[in-house]
Amino acid sequence: MQAGYLGGVWAAVHAGMGAGLVALLVGIQPVLTAVWLSFNGGRISQRQWTGLALGFAGLVLVVSRKFGQGTEVSALTMGLAVMALLSITAGTLYQKRFVAPCDVRSASAVQMAAALLVTLPFAAMESQGIEWNAHSTGAMAWSVLALSLGGSSLLYMLIQRGTVTAVTSLLYLVPPCTAVMAWLLFAEPITLTTLLGIALTAAGVSLVVRGER
Repeated sequence: MQAGYLGGVWAAVHAGMGAGLVALLVGIQPVLTAVWLSFNGGRISQRQWTGLALGFAGLVLVVSRKFGQGTEVSALTMGLAVMALLSITAGTLYQKRFVAPCDVRSASAVQMAAALLVTLPFAAMESQGIEWNAHSTGAMAWSVLALSLGGSSLLYMLIQRGTVTAVTSLLYLVPPCTAVMAWLLFAEPITLTTLLGIALTAAGVSLVVRGER
């Protein structure tokens, strides 16, 4: 989850794929998770399938404005995005099925150590230097504290306490939240299409969570 998902997303964007298309591809994860569970004896209700479909439709609307950014699709960028999608899906299913509930700090330490083993060889081959300033330091701090520690720890706690379908459906809310934050912080416009997408996504997630109850 740490190396494959976050590394795959960032590498795909760095290689030229637009943020909108990356978000859309990895946003298939709740549907992929539900399909996997249904083929392996899990019960997904009709209401939840409807919620997953609505959530994905909302996701498409939210990220539609960002389509066409970057060189988009190539074998490299698609491979990286698919790797990220499979990594977050497999990691979520594995944790729910095989990892016993434990202290989230211990779980995070193990995950970070495993991710370090995977990413260290790539870091050693990196020739581009880092220009340390307020912007790069802030971005690094956000990536480490908010994403890797905060977001992943919350995801692990949700996996412990809930069912996989309900937990993964919450990831549909990431692009809409990002759109709102970009509007607040960077004055990026929120169009009627974006608002419709946010509403569809929220309705879809609500149906999935209610279905779990």
